[in-house]
Amino acid sequence: MGRTAEVYRKTKETDITLKLDLDGHGQSRIATPVPFMDHMLTLFAAHGFMDLQLTADGDTQIDDHHTVEDMGICLGLAVRQALQDKLGIRRYGAASVPMDETLVRVVLDISGRPFLAYRVAFPDAFSGRFDFGLLEEFFRAVVLHAGITLHIDLLAGKNAHHIAEAVFKAFGQAMDRATIIDPRREGAVPSTKGAI
Repeated sequence: MGRTAEVYRKTKETDITLKLDLDGHGQSRIATPVPFMDHMLTLFAAHGFMDLQLTADGDTQIDDHHTVEDMGICLGLAVRQALQDKLGIRRYGAASVPMDETLVRVVLDISGRPFLAYRVAFPDAFSGRFDFGLLEEFFRAVVLHAGITLHIDLLAGKNAHHIAEAVFKAFGQAMDRATIIDPRREGAVPSTKGAI
C-alpha cells in the first residue's frame, strides 16, 4: 500500500478535499478561490515530488484567511496520515533555495512535536489581493496537524513574490528529504526512543 492520504474537511467557512501521495512525481491538480495559493502549492508538489490534488471552497468574500488556514490543516492531516507509522523515514529534511536575489532555508523534523519558527519578513504586504501574512497561518496549521518541527528562514530577498516561491520550493524539497524511505533504517522508527 502506498503512502497516500485523503482528507475531507467541511465547516461553515470552508469545504476542502485533499489527496496526497508522498511517493508521487510532482503532479498536481489544485483549484481553490485563492489563486496565489494554487501557484504556491503547485510549486510545493513539483519540488517535493509529491502528487497533490486539492479543491477548496471558502468564504473568500470576507477574506482569504479561513480558506488558507484550512488548506494548511488539511495538508498537515494528510502528511500525518500518509506517513502512517513513520517506519524507515529519514525524519530530517533541509533545503536552501535561491530565486534571483532571494535565498530561503527550510529545515524540518518529523518529530511528533509541532513547532513553527517562521522568520520571514515580506517587503510588501500584498501580491494583488493576497495577504502575505496568511502564509505564516498556513504553515502553523500544517505543523500543528502534521506533528512536525519547521524552521523557515529568509536569508536574503527583496521581491515578495520571489520570497514566497522560494519558501514553498524549499518546503517541498525539505519534506521530500525527510519523508523518503532510507533502506539503512531497515524499517525502524527513526528515533533512539523507538517512537515518534
